[in-house]
Amino acid sequence: MTEPSEATPRDPPLPTSFQSLELRFSPSRPLARILSGAPHAHPHTFPGAGTPADPFLVDWAPGERANPYNWPRPYRWAITSVIGISTLCIAFASSAYSTAVRGIVAEFGADHELVVSGLSFYVIGFGLGPLVWAPLSELYGRNIAFYFSYPVFVLFNLVGALSPNIATVLASRLVAGTFGASPITNAGGQISDMFPAHERALATSFFSLAPFLGPVIGPIVGGFVAEYRSWRWVFWVQFFFGLTMCLLSLILVPETYAPTLLRRKARRLQRASEDAGIPAVYIAKYDRIKKSPAQVLRTNLVRPFQLLFRELIAACLAIYGAVIYGTLYLFFEAFPIVFGARGWSLSMVGLSFLGMGVGLLLGNASTPLFDRRYARAAARAAAQGRETPPEARLPGCAVGATALPIGLFVFAWTCTPNVHWIVPIIASVPFGLGFQLIFTGMQLFLIDAYQLYAASALASSAVLRALAGAVFPLFTEKMYTRLGVNWAGTLVAFLSLACAPMPFLFFRYGAYLRRHSKYAPSGPQDGSGSECADKAPQPAEDEALEPEYAPDAGEKAGLDELCLIGP
Repeated sequence: MTEPSEATPRDPPLPTSFQSLELRFSPSRPLARILSGAPHAHPHTFPGAGTPADPFLVDWAPGERANPYNWPRPYRWAITSVIGISTLCIAFASSAYSTAVRGIVAEFGADHELVVSGLSFYVIGFGLGPLVWAPLSELYGRNIAFYFSYPVFVLFNLVGALSPNIATVLASRLVAGTFGASPITNAGGQISDMFPAHERALATSFFSLAPFLGPVIGPIVGGFVAEYRSWRWVFWVQFFFGLTMCLLSLILVPETYAPTLLRRKARRLQRASEDAGIPAVYIAKYDRIKKSPAQVLRTNLVRPFQLLFRELIAACLAIYGAVIYGTLYLFFEAFPIVFGARGWSLSMVGLSFLGMGVGLLLGNASTPLFDRRYARAAARAAAQGRETPPEARLPGCAVGATALPIGLFVFAWTCTPNVHWIVPIIASVPFGLGFQLIFTGMQLFLIDAYQLYAASALASSAVLRALAGAVFPLFTEKMYTRLGVNWAGTLVAFLSLACAPMPFLFFRYGAYLRRHSKYAPSGPQDGSGSECADKAPQPAEDEALEPEYAPDAGEKAGLDELCLIGP
């Protein structure tokens, strides 16, 4: 057999790194544009052989500017601000409607409970929306879900402003709530996309104000608008606010989801290698296990209910969240009754929510104190060679569980006209404080307790919470009329008091419950989570809601994207 001569052309080796590809391209070729996303060309080797059976797994190069973690800090904070205000707009619209109820009843002659159901329909949309937007975000990126949903939210606020009858008003509320759930669903994930773990606490704390303050600001602004203009102008304000934030988001907020960005990068690398005559197969590292849209949607619809009905921790915290969330939306009907008895106008009733807003701000400001406590617990656990137990997230929740019923009991027995108006407003401060601390601690506990299944646990809580937020306002007027404001408020306070022991019980017995859980890692004395791995459901049936990879400690905090901290 004749040996090939030295002049015989040989197939060029497949490129496995940025450096090797860079040598084959001129600045005008596509790969140069890829490399321009990095401060300089990094020798970065991709694992794999570049074949269909063993493709190159594309990851970020060290320091690559296309990686959202490496975007300039002012730019990341500007994006966070736009995301936060966009979310505040959605939450604002949920409660501002309560100030339009009186005008809608007067114009259409509809039953009061029927008109109030517009508040309920919007919150039901919050429960339905994540079941669609979460898988859409996972499959196609954060921005696709936003581009499709937010303009529809804006449009149906316009429909509400122009409604010729009550049926159109209610339909517009349901559609607006369903499509408005998208930014609330994805915002927490966008923050985790951009901020590494050591920077994420401040960004999350800042963002968490938006979904909580929105419902408080809604009645304040809506009260003045409804009193001095009309109920239709409440919808007009929501429309112009939403339109402004929609345009700003379309212009300023880029795609942040790492799997989507790496898929785009893999496609560019593949085209570049084909142009160079050295074709190779590139895929994003997250696509090693490919899931169909049907699998993702099925898991989003099924697994949250599996956790809700099979997991004691998830079920109890979902019930607790539903009670206090329902109480918040009950207040949107109760405050006009309570303070209206003093002869207050709509605008003055709206201002009565300022006490609750102060409590929310205090709860947010106290978050760093509990973060430092958690950091000390994490340091002790690391020194002992084990993971930090999820129960270390609960002290703030326990403080909130104590403060919230105290505020409700005081409010219940000081809200009559014979007591100075400032007293019930001050009593609403502990409610706002407790609300913030309970939700923050509860969400973080679920994330740490369920880890890979955290998004499903959070989704199960969101579904029950939305149901309570929809139902509670419907019986508020009759309850306060038949029981009186004192005993109606006391009944609500007893509900929260019945749930108050939960953080203390989970702090004491959480490790035991997790050892007997199908989805949660075992207790802190193990720390490895191996027991959970042995008992976890098979991936083919139950894997598709969270990202394809197992998150590290820094990425866990980003699993709250389904309902993080929001309505």
